[in-house]
Amino acid sequence: MTSTALPPVLPLAEALIACPSVTPATGMVFDCLEGLLAPLGFAVHRFLAGEAPDGPVENLFAIRRGPEGSRHFGFAGHLDVVPPGEGWTTGAFAPEVRGELLYGRGAVDMKGSIAAMVAAATGVPRDAGTISFIITGDEEGPARFGTVPLIDHMRAAGAIPDLILVGEPTSVNRLGDMMKIGRRGSVNIWLTVEGGEGHVAYPHLANNPIGPLVNMLAELNALVLDEGSDWFQPSNLEITDITVGNPATNVIPARAHARLSIRFNDLHTGQGLVDMVSAIAEKHGGTARAVISGEAFLTPPGDFSAMVARAVETETGVTPEASTTGGTSDARFLKALCPVIEFGLCNATMHKRDEAVAVPDLDTLARIYARIATAALAG
Repeated sequence: MTSTALPPVLPLAEALIACPSVTPATGMVFDCLEGLLAPLGFAVHRFLAGEAPDGPVENLFAIRRGPEGSRHFGFAGHLDVVPPGEGWTTGAFAPEVRGELLYGRGAVDMKGSIAAMVAAATGVPRDAGTISFIITGDEEGPARFGTVPLIDHMRAAGAIPDLILVGEPTSVNRLGDMMKIGRRGSVNIWLTVEGGEGHVAYPHLANNPIGPLVNMLAELNALVLDEGSDWFQPSNLEITDITVGNPATNVIPARAHARLSIRFNDLHTGQGLVDMVSAIAEKHGGTARAVISGEAFLTPPGDFSAMVARAVETETGVTPEASTTGGTSDARFLKALCPVIEFGLCNATMHKRDEAVAVPDLDTLARIYARIATAALAG
């Protein structure tokens, strides 16, 4: 693979950005990606999954098979984007280059990375091995009908990669300075205390739920879950909402609610934390309802992370930090298939108005991706 072998990424990124794809994405943006991959010899499989309110979601699995018995490398990502909001200098889905920056929703997160993956695939000979694209239309939303059904599709097709690279924007200050080798888990918990409404002048005839809820939250807020582990920062429990919804000044309310969010490292499981919070809630007369969004996972430093680091260093001169910081991504699902690492563009403008990527970074990223894919297929 040489740097001159790859096509410019800019027109590919512009084509994807020009397709509005607020989560959950379907239709046009997938037509565009299929149109880029099919001429490269990929067999493209598209399907819808789920129903309202969280669906339907469109997903795409594209595969270009290499020789029988060859290794399989997967590029993974998402075509959906967060709503653009107001105040863009130009249209959020009207890509525009100003100076060295390409502006548009998804430029960084993560249509730019997917465009770089497409360009990278042109630089990997077919006889080097099998390459696939694992692309969902719902990563930014509930993510119920995105990568999870894609994994089911891949298993049914017997198309499980040996390694997967997710194109999330992991770089911080410059392209190449960080890759993600794991992520903390995430769980949200809704707490409720039932009481009995009544007049504030007759408290003996009512049962105020707010006091027990406050005591419950005080105990939860005082918890120290851990001090961190070898590759993870400490787990943290945050109170994210308290709701009573009582418009009257002279009425004791019938119930009170709160919500927690816990980001946890590999010292915990989601269910273990739910059980702990539920026990505390029950002690104070409350109940807990939880949604576990993902478990903590780690791809231990080794051959795969060294492969990514070499590719980055060759193209940028930067040694990427191996990190587990940040929020969740679809790597939390894909790790069930094989080792997964995330690497992509600078994340400074993701989810912001006037999201933008440096055009030279797109071409550099494509070269990095091509090097990673080539090395991964070589084993």
